[in-house]
Amino acid sequence: MMKTNKPNIDPALVREIANLLSESDLTEIEVQHEDLRIRVVRAAPTVYAAPAPVAVAAAPVAAASVAAAAPVAAVSDDPAKHPGVVPSPMVGTAYLGPEPGARYFIEVGSVVKEGQTLLIVEAMKTMNAIPAPRAGTVTRILVDNAQPVEYGEPLVIIE
Repeated sequence: MMKTNKPNIDPALVREIANLLSESDLTEIEVQHEDLRIRVVRAAPTVYAAPAPVAVAAAPVAAASVAAAAPVAAVSDDPAKHPGVVPSPMVGTAYLGPEPGARYFIEVGSVVKEGQTLLIVEAMKTMNAIPAPRAGTVTRILVDNAQPVEYGEPLVIIE
């Protein structure tokens, strides 16, 4: 029987190190003990840039009504402060359907029941169903399919 000098790697240790990484803002962690060296790296979150707003000339009367409505719209446009927001419970990748090519769990206008699956967040190769915290109508879906999400990031608004 041939003897190798490879150290035994405990999968639970690797899992624990990966959990430390996902619970922190770190993107990389390395642990070394004697001949054993474990390095876990996660990809940095992708930053999506919103397109720049386009200025449109309007009639003076229309401009006045838009200016009056602007402060109200600015306050209510923050989805994180909406009372019907469903935030991400973890860092991961959001999927709107159960598998590639399948119909999405919800769409804008869908009526959902409390506990119904809204979408899935994959974290560390585990698919986590995100249930509706209340019954209502889906008025906004704030993420795209296969989009990286952060903890607390608004996913869906149910009214």
